[in-house]
Parts: sequence; C-alpha cells; structure tokens
Amino acid sequence: MKEREVVFLAHELHGKVEETHISWVILTRRFVYKIKKPLRLSFLDFSSLRKRRMFCEREIVLNKRFTDIYVSVVPIRSSKNKYIMGGVDGKVVDYTVKMKRMSTARRMDKMLEADEVNGDLIVSLANTIAAAHRQCEPVYKPFKIAEAKALFNDILHYESIIIRSTDVAYADVLRDCIRWSNGFLRSYQKRLQERITCGYQRDVHGDLHTGNIFLYQNPVIFDCIEFNDAFRQIDVLYEIAYLCMDLEAYGKKDLSDKLLSKYNSEFSTFEVKEDEAILNYFKSLRANIRVKVHALAISQVENDNEFAFHADQLLKYLHLMADYSLSDKTL
Repeated sequence: MKEREVVFLAHELHGKVEETHISWVILTRRFVYKIKKPLRLSFLDFSSLRKRRMFCEREIVLNKRFTDIYVSVVPIRSSKNKYIMGGVDGKVVDYTVKMKRMSTARRMDKMLEADEVNGDLIVSLANTIAAAHRQCEPVYKPFKIAEAKALFNDILHYESIIIRSTDVAYADVLRDCIRWSNGFLRSYQKRLQERITCGYQRDVHGDLHTGNIFLYQNPVIFDCIEFNDAFRQIDVLYEIAYLCMDLEAYGKKDLSDKLLSKYNSEFSTFEVKEDEAILNYFKSLRANIRVKVHALAISQVENDNEFAFHADQLLKYLHLMADYSLSDKTL
C-alpha cells in the first residue's frame, strides 16, 4: 500500500495513523493495525506482497512468546474504490498485523517523559524480561568478528545525513568510535565466543527499547524483530543493554542500574570482569543503531518539524555512543 491509501483506510476505520521508518500503524478504539511499508533495505525486504504476508505471520508467532495482545494477520482488500480490512470481497492489496490496543499513556517512553516510572515498575519489568530470556532458545552460531565490525561501522553509510543534521566535526567522532570498536572486538572476541558457548546467545526480542513496552502491573513487551533473525538471535546482554542505554538517554541512570541489578539477580549473565566491558560495548552499539534509525528517518521526512525531531534524537544518541566508546579505558 501507499501512504495515501493507508490514510484513507484509517479514515474508514475512524482511526489515527502513526508512522515508523518501516511501517504504518493505524490506532482505532479497540485494535491496532500494523502495515509494513513496501521497502527493500540492507536489513529487510518487504518489497513483495508475498513477503509482507510471510513477515506478518512470522511477527505473530514470534511475539506470542512475550504477550497475548497479538490477534491475527488480516488481509486488506480493495473493492469499489474502497479499502476493506478483512472480508472476502475484492482484491487483496496488502496484509496487516492486528493487535489489541493498549493505553498509549502506559507506554514506557511516554511514562518516562511524564516522569512516572518508578523503581517498583522497573523491578517488575526486570522480572518479566528475565523470565522470558530463561525460556528463549540458545543459539550457538559462532561469533564472527567481520560481521560484528560491519554492524558498528556501517554508521559511515549515514555520514552525510549525520553531518547535515549536526556538524561536520562529528565526522571525526564517527571515525574515533569506529577505531575503538574495531580494537574492542579484536581484544574481546575470545570472551564473546565463550559467552555463546555458555548459552548466553539466545533467540530473544531484538528491539527491546522503551517504545516497545507497556508498563502495566504485568508489563507488556511487544514488537520483536521478525524481519532479520540475526538481529534477534543475540547475546542477552546485548538485549538488556538496549533498555539500559535507553533509560540513560532519558537521564535515568539510577533506573538503568536497578533494572540491570534485578535482571542479573533473576538471570545471572555476568561471569567474569570482562562481561562488564562487553555490556558497555553493547550500550555503545545500541546507541549507534539508534543514530542509524533516526538518520534513515531523516532521509524520509517531508517537513521541518519531523526533521528537527529526528535530528535532535540523532544527536542525543550520537553523544551517548561516543560517551560509551571514548570513556572506555580497558584497551
């Protein structure tokens, strides 16, 4: 589907459209419908109707490991100049993932912005994540240093956008961070492989940040990565590092420390001193990825307000990436 068609469908459903860099989301009173953009990027391929259906179905299966809010995959049909959700009449033009609607006010990022996240909620969330991770299957694919380097270093593909959004001086920051990352991976590749052998690499969520969590008494974790297995089959420390980094981006280092402490008491993943340095590396890598997400969004924006928002977020995560990277004294 195209954006104008999604807007028309939302109007028919009396819903509101929200957009990410890879999907459109229609929010109605009772349900949420997520439609994948017809994109082909370096890390995903939603370019065909068949693939979008396949990844919708995969999204349902994978997310049901964490929550019961996922309902079904629903075809979108075109009939008599109208778009219809479900039914049997008309041509299928796309597919959507149907979910139960949660309260936006309970989404973790919104609660952080309102300063409504406390220690009790963090403890409950840490328990939920640890319980989920214990059930996730170990994945014993070997550590490949070339792939690990490439994941961090491909931030250079967004260099022109980063400079346009910030300042030319950040070109040097990018290269300093890349030198640090390359050196870190060379020094710690043995321990990274040992962690895989010990079963710490698992098929987890893959995108566990504050925008993908609802903080009810029993937290709801949703929207795991379905489009790229490598992004989801990761070290559990890499998973928890994302959430810790995100909390620190909100200036909540105390909550980040509490989350990590409680999580580790429920599912211990620190065996040796080296693992603390690895967590710091993973935080920098997660900030690196957020920079790339906002750079990609900037390449798609159509107005000054959207550009300003994503440029501000890009700069915040760029500073975090550099702070984690260049403050590391282990090398």
